[in-house]
Amino acid sequence: MSIVTQASPADRASSSCAAEDVQDDEIWEFRPTPSWKRVTDVSGACLLLVMLAPVFLATAVLIRLTSGGPVFFVQSRVGANGRKFRMWKFRTLTTETDPNEHLRYVASLTDSAGPLKKLDLHSRLIPGGGLLRATAIDELPQLFNVLRGEMSLIGPRPDVLEVAEYRPWQRRRFAVVPGLSGLWQVSGKNELTFDEMLELDVRYVDQRSVMLDFTILLKTIPVVLRMTKG
Repeated sequence: MSIVTQASPADRASSSCAAEDVQDDEIWEFRPTPSWKRVTDVSGACLLLVMLAPVFLATAVLIRLTSGGPVFFVQSRVGANGRKFRMWKFRTLTTETDPNEHLRYVASLTDSAGPLKKLDLHSRLIPGGGLLRATAIDELPQLFNVLRGEMSLIGPRPDVLEVAEYRPWQRRRFAVVPGLSGLWQVSGKNELTFDEMLELDVRYVDQRSVMLDFTILLKTIPVVLRMTKG
């Protein structure tokens, strides 16, 4: 099964990126994943992978039949402690789409006071790609990232920007493992500004708990349903 991969410009310049590269030990203190959270992640990811196996198969067949290109899109993201990992998604865009376009768009939002509107890629969606995005099915392969410990079910979203591109207080979002869903997703998402998103990420880092994770998980379900209806 073929895969589209993308490495950021920083990946090509350096084989790894970690928090220590920023040269500021006081930016954040890495918070290891608690045992309760890791157990929840592994058991939840395994359960979902079994339950959603038919969805994975149907999605792979849809992508291959309608676009003829790779099933998966793999992109370098910045995770916990500023370390890079390869994040998996179902491919929803044509193979001609510039993989760095999203990176440039996100970079342009860092100084913006406006809401985080999604980049308009409608004309480059493969047949059925809009549905995969609306239902968040395209994000499901990240369950494998959860099993590998690179992601969690709940946490700040994996980033495309380098740690050094953030102000010191914003870098605290890298103190925990990134997640499939988080406070930003259930608190307005694209209606919020870049700084408001990061404030929610930092709040999660400070308040992480079993109850908070459970609350975010429950709130994620109606959010996805509203996206589907929209």
